[in-house]
Amino acid sequence: MENILIIGAGGQIGTVLCQALQERYGESRVIASDLRVPPNPRGIFVSLDATQVLAIADIVRQYNVTQIYHLAAVLSASGEANPIRTWELNMQTLLNVLEVARTFRISKVFVPSSIAVFGEDAPHVNTPQQAFLDPATVYGISKVAAENWLHYYHTRYGLDIRSLRYPGVVSYQSLPGGGTTDYAVDIFHKAVHGQPFTCFLKEDTRLPMIYMDDAIRATLELMEADAARITVRTSYNLAGLSFTPAELTAAIQVYYPSFQTTYQPDFRQQIAESWPQSIDDTRAAADWDWKPAFDLARMTGEMIHHLSDHSVLA
Repeated sequence: MENILIIGAGGQIGTVLCQALQERYGESRVIASDLRVPPNPRGIFVSLDATQVLAIADIVRQYNVTQIYHLAAVLSASGEANPIRTWELNMQTLLNVLEVARTFRISKVFVPSSIAVFGEDAPHVNTPQQAFLDPATVYGISKVAAENWLHYYHTRYGLDIRSLRYPGVVSYQSLPGGGTTDYAVDIFHKAVHGQPFTCFLKEDTRLPMIYMDDAIRATLELMEADAARITVRTSYNLAGLSFTPAELTAAIQVYYPSFQTTYQPDFRQQIAESWPQSIDDTRAAADWDWKPAFDLARMTGEMIHHLSDHSVLA
């Protein structure tokens, strides 16, 4: 019987992943954690400061945890406001999780990476698994370091750690959280409320994205794959779809013909230009049969449908 700890369960991915794991394993088997406990949480939710290694160890011991999903991190755009603090938080929490996992012989650990690991020297079209990593943000730097730590703990201690390089994640379940790709979430909130949108990227800036349903399914499929099939112990490239702000605007205009986007690029434009336009994820397809299900039209319809029913998020 698995007992699963999610660190950073209040974030964009954590919120949805927590529910998916509860449905799969049962509410009593999933321990959600974050700095703040939300009102009326579903299942077990505990307050946790992941910079405190003993606090993580106490929860692992108390609930007999067998798997850890470590999702807590300061993201790309937010991280640039305080680079040193971002590095300290992202790295300290990671090392705490890895040490607890090693000490308590945790069976599986999931630590996400990001397309932010790629920089200007990686091919921008169909960026390969083994591309050179020269990130342009402290968030990306911390994720490159994290990937190397994951590989080290696997080869040195035999820890079963798995990871995905998430592209921008588009979801209706939460508000934007400080990432450079978050325009692709905010734009839908404006559209369903009849408001124009001001985009902080240029209209032709193509970035790889993934719809939340695909991101969660990829995470679970990777974690449930036979360990013998896992050949990448840094982090797997993961692809969903790629589009520009102009293409996304056009897709939304199918539902809201009068919707308009204006473009006022800021510092995030430079970050976006250092990232891939599309991702080659053939290793994920070969190793654990990954295949995305959502294209731009289907994702747009799903986002508009759900946000029209969940206007409280806006």
